[in-house]
Amino acid sequence: MHKPVKYVEKAVTVAASGAWAIFERLNRIKPNPSPKPKWSDKPLLKSYEKTKPPLGWPRTTDSLCPKCVPEIRQQILDGKLPHEVLLNEKVGEIKAQIIERDDGKILMVKDCPKHGHFEDVMSIDPNFSRHLEEVFPGRDIRAHNDEKLHNHGSSTVKYGRGSVLTIDLTNRCNMMCDPCFMDANQVGFVHELSWEDIKTMLDNAITIKPRRQMSVQFSGGEPTLSPYFLDAVRYARKVGYNSVQAATNGIEFAKSLEFAQQAADAGMRYAYLQFDGIGNAANAHRKVGNLFDVKLKAIDNLHKAGVEIVPVVTIVNGINNEQVGRIIQFALDNPKKIGFLSFQPVSFTGRDEAITDERRIAQRYTLSHLAHDVKNQTGLGEPSRDWFPISFMGTFSDWADLMHVEDKNNDWGQLSCGCHPNCGTGMAVMIDKETMEAVPVTAFLHGDQLAKDIAKVNDAARGKFLTIVGMALCLMKNYDPFQSPTHFKLMDLLKKFDKNFNATGKNYGKVGPDRTIDDVMKRRQDRWNFLFIAGMWFQDLFNYDFRRTEQCIIPYATQEGEISFCAYNTGVGWRNIIEKMHMTSTLTKWYEEHGRHEIFAGGKKVQMESTEHSLVLKDGIVTKEEQRDLDKLGIAKNAREEKLRARDAKQKNDPAYNARMASLYREVVLKEKPVVAENGFIPLGALTPANGSKPKPEVGEPVLGD
Repeated sequence: MHKPVKYVEKAVTVAASGAWAIFERLNRIKPNPSPKPKWSDKPLLKSYEKTKPPLGWPRTTDSLCPKCVPEIRQQILDGKLPHEVLLNEKVGEIKAQIIERDDGKILMVKDCPKHGHFEDVMSIDPNFSRHLEEVFPGRDIRAHNDEKLHNHGSSTVKYGRGSVLTIDLTNRCNMMCDPCFMDANQVGFVHELSWEDIKTMLDNAITIKPRRQMSVQFSGGEPTLSPYFLDAVRYARKVGYNSVQAATNGIEFAKSLEFAQQAADAGMRYAYLQFDGIGNAANAHRKVGNLFDVKLKAIDNLHKAGVEIVPVVTIVNGINNEQVGRIIQFALDNPKKIGFLSFQPVSFTGRDEAITDERRIAQRYTLSHLAHDVKNQTGLGEPSRDWFPISFMGTFSDWADLMHVEDKNNDWGQLSCGCHPNCGTGMAVMIDKETMEAVPVTAFLHGDQLAKDIAKVNDAARGKFLTIVGMALCLMKNYDPFQSPTHFKLMDLLKKFDKNFNATGKNYGKVGPDRTIDDVMKRRQDRWNFLFIAGMWFQDLFNYDFRRTEQCIIPYATQEGEISFCAYNTGVGWRNIIEKMHMTSTLTKWYEEHGRHEIFAGGKKVQMESTEHSLVLKDGIVTKEEQRDLDKLGIAKNAREEKLRARDAKQKNDPAYNARMASLYREVVLKEKPVVAENGFIPLGALTPANGSKPKPEVGEPVLGD
């Protein structure tokens, strides 16, 4: 039996459906042309004007050869080829087909005339992937006024403005773990931005149109190691960005509440916190003895300081895929502190670019794996009902752009996640902070139809008042009060949208550059936590698709312009080239001038004043033992293990090496006398040194981390 208010709300939704029928019919009469906002030289796009890349399968796309690219990149790094070859030629490019196999998997298959055949899994659920592509609303406004910053050959970003502008402040890190996009601490040199570099990148960023709000993300390495970290956060807010975040391992924030407060005072809004599982055992592959304790303390300190926390989980099959449900449960148990989860299926790049086929197949994890693991491990969500491409929110951003287009101080467009539907997906869960009840939003709000209805409101372009009225009708007609959380009301839904898009002008707490801790606390008073569970799958050389690159929403700002996330870290590998071109110092020289920074590796623990925290941590979700799936299969877990195995195999098959080891074993362990040849001479290799010391066993090729 439902509460009486639910029946009243049901009547309202029925009435809204009738009102919508009239409203929509009138809206179709002579719709207004799309307005041109101040932040774009091109008009807003109507839904039917948006373009889409080729979708569905089978389809052909442009990809890269996993063997050609590293070879050519090395020639550029060695000075044998100019880097301009990447601008003018299709380096390492080959055609690829995306197909569905009889076993129900979607694969990318491709053939290189030099290196042969490659294939990799794109999805284990065709229905899930088909759903994501079918509800994709289309590309954003084409990028313009960007010729100087977007000029990277086939890797050039062509559409929209992006949603997260990433700036690597340094390639130094206080950890040395796997996986790692940039192979931090192991490239032999330091690449660290100067203050002028940072200012130039941020100043340049606001010249590209459409000029949309983005979340400026300072990354690394570990961005908190940069001497300019706090100044960079402050300057990003100064130029007009509402959101500034740090992609961090949390060590410095765990060590010091004061540092967390300094970051918040500078304007840091989000901590994009590396977070691989619940319990120290679940984080053991990162090789820090108390890493989970560090995460808990970092979350506690950051929350106290007024910074919002986004746990970011790199999911590797066989390493921590069993943690998906535990991490979500942790977020559900702490709705006042966590409102967003970002799962990132592993991308084999950086330390893992030369991965063996055996390990790649075993560790591959896709967005479809994520959707099914969430359902199987938590019971939340149906993959083909409750999950949508991240770009699905573009329709809502379009509505907000239209609503605010005539506002006096409307100098920025809405943040818009216009990425390819194969890039990212998400599911929203509404949580009652008081009772902890959690329900997928699309269980009580019909997402597919809602987006279609809002697109009709946008296409009519009737001005601010009617645009708001249209949205209200859309929400009411697509709302099912009987499926919503027990204490959730229709008015709560309308307030949520108003809070996010500022339709009525009501003050829920400011989010702009002048935001204060009082604004943060005011926004936190909301009883309802809109927990967004996102999956963002970055490409690697085995599944690279240039159609995704063209729509990238996470560009890197560099000394050579803004480059797609995947083109920078994977793809042709602009990171390696640009960091070498603009190298700050060799590692040896840096250590001589600045000393060594502390690195936590090999099980070393982070020293903190206290490990006390205020988070809810139920015993049932804490992992006691490291996941051992790959050990049972006899498959290496990371690049270092692969190198060790390759070295051991090479030595095992070397007759000369084995003979030397056997001779040493007989002499040193069994105390046998050296073998004397028939001519009376003792073989040179069997002689004991004149000083009486015993011969030392041959040491194999060193592997980093030994």
